[in-house]
Amino acid sequence: MHKRSVLRNQRGFTLIEIIAVLVILGILAAVAVPRYLSMMEEARVSSAQLAVGEIKGRLSAAQAKYMVANSGAAPTSPVLFTYATGADGYGSAAALADVGADYTATVTTGTPIAISVTAVQTVTLANPVAATFKGAGDP
Repeated sequence: MHKRSVLRNQRGFTLIEIIAVLVILGILAAVAVPRYLSMMEEARVSSAQLAVGEIKGRLSAAQAKYMVANSGAAPTSPVLFTYATGADGYGSAAALADVGADYTATVTTGTPIAISVTAVQTVTLANPVAATFKGAGDP
């Protein structure tokens, strides 16, 4: 008999309680989703900055290799670009900019050399990450 009285006294959630929970979940989702999307964009930008750093490191190594091969003569940016993308370097501008399938990166000649990452994991960045690399022989 004691079991029956316990079962009879148990009630489910009221409609108001369920609606209150749904409203709270809706508010949390409205705050959390934009923050999550913002964090994803920030992570892509940070990753693109690392890719730019990798390309700068490659150019720095090519510059050092050039200087060793040319008795310490410092290359200008166009000479360095030609060297880094030629047979003594990475073979092409595309190979120099190839920092993995997750990135869309380009390196173009000029004074200074221009580096740009426009997409990470096939997602185009709202603001591409760009940088330059100046040859040691540049004025």
